Amino acid sequence: MSNTDSFIEEVTEEVKRDKLFAIFRKYGWIGVVGVVALVGGASYNEYAKSKARVQAEAAGDAISAALSVEDTQARADALAAIDLTGQPRIVSDMIRAGELHELGNVDGAVATLAPYVADATLAPVYRDLALLKTAMLGASKMDPEARIELLAGIASPGAPYRLLAEEQIAVAQIESGQLDAAIEGLRAVAEDGEASQALRRRAVQMIVALGGDLNADTDG
Repeated sequence: MSNTDSFIEEVTEEVKRDKLFAIFRKYGWIGVVGVVALVGGASYNEYAKSKARVQAEAAGDAISAALSVEDTQARADALAAIDLTGQPRIVSDMIRAGELHELGNVDGAVATLAPYVADATLAPVYRDLALLKTAMLGASKMDPEARIELLAGIASPGAPYRLLAEEQIAVAQIESGQLDAAIEGLRAVAEDGEASQALRRRAVQMIVALGGDLNADTDG
């Protein structure tokens, strides 16, 4: 019985091995494909990251080169001429708007920002900045109420440029004679824990210039 049992066990093991090899021959390619896919995916991700890094560096170099030009009009023209897309294009246009405003071309500055102001799908960090810059650069051609309305949407809690928008709303209120509202808004900015020291200082200075009282807790 012992020899018989041993023989049966050997045969059973051999059959198991044969089945295993048959399964591997039939389905083993799936594992190979999986390994290739993993290796290929990792390689592609590294390639994509490297490509994105190279493109970002090239865009940064192009913008830096344009900004190195001494003449303001030439800088604006150089920024416009760079072949950029996506975020680099947005950054370049934001800078170009400032250059055009420096030249006294308010309409050109606002027109440069207009596509981003109108794009509701754009990330708030870009669209809100376009709105803020439009209100600031276009101030000479926009009445205070229009600016206040434009800025109100980006002065909400959690918005990336909330405090800067509130500051500009106060500036517009001053221009329209709403001094009490402006002082109240500036005081809120000065007392806000998220405000930078420079922003708080500007707010305090404006409050003093308007003859308003400073809150006792305000850090001047």
